[in-house]
Amino acid sequence: MPDSLVIIPTYNEKENIERMIRRVFSLPFDFHLLIIDDGSPDGTQIIVKNLQNTYPDRLFLVEREGKQGLGTAYIHGFKWAIEHQYEYIFEMDADFSHNPDDLIRLRTACVEGADVAVGSRYIKGVNVVNWPMSRVLMSYFASVYVRFITGVNIQDFTAGFMCYKRKVLETVELHKIKFVGYAFQIEMKYTAVKHGFTVTEIPIIFTDRTAGASKMSKGIFKEAILGVLRMRINSIFRKYPEG
Repeated sequence: MPDSLVIIPTYNEKENIERMIRRVFSLPFDFHLLIIDDGSPDGTQIIVKNLQNTYPDRLFLVEREGKQGLGTAYIHGFKWAIEHQYEYIFEMDADFSHNPDDLIRLRTACVEGADVAVGSRYIKGVNVVNWPMSRVLMSYFASVYVRFITGVNIQDFTAGFMCYKRKVLETVELHKIKFVGYAFQIEMKYTAVKHGFTVTEIPIIFTDRTAGASKMSKGIFKEAILGVLRMRINSIFRKYPEG
């Protein structure tokens, strides 16, 4: 059985999802794909169902009712991956801001020893294309802020392009992950480090979507900024057994 599962949450991604699925399956490695759709009114899930006839036993779909948050989608996907015994579990966006070719680089980093591989926009300068400067600065300094509060030296704390070894997701007590927005990405990385897992950052070029609507908002970053303080305080009173 293939050992690698890519999880892609979707909401109104009909412009991107078919191209993304075909790109992932064109890679020179046998990735499986799990799409978790939160009731997209644009019919994203119908496109995925049709493609399941083309990619049987490689393309999977979970349909949920309504927008339940990025974090809950990934938690659902992580549990699904653990149940199906995948060794390497990936997070990736549907909108091509993450280059599917980089999946192989992330997987290689974990095969060669990392427990978590992060597709990092900031490990070698700032590698972001088509974002307004205000958004670049907001994202970059969010990671600076998180490093300051947590004392953990990860350059791109808010990155959503990731590879986890299964043992990480089996260890970190997924039911204790509280954030549901983009702060979820911060909490997962911080929790993995607190459990003693190694996190490696792999430089990528992040390109903003050219089709579909962004789900980013200032409220999402506000959740991250305020939530990090709570997360750090709560961690003082929590035991983290090493993985």
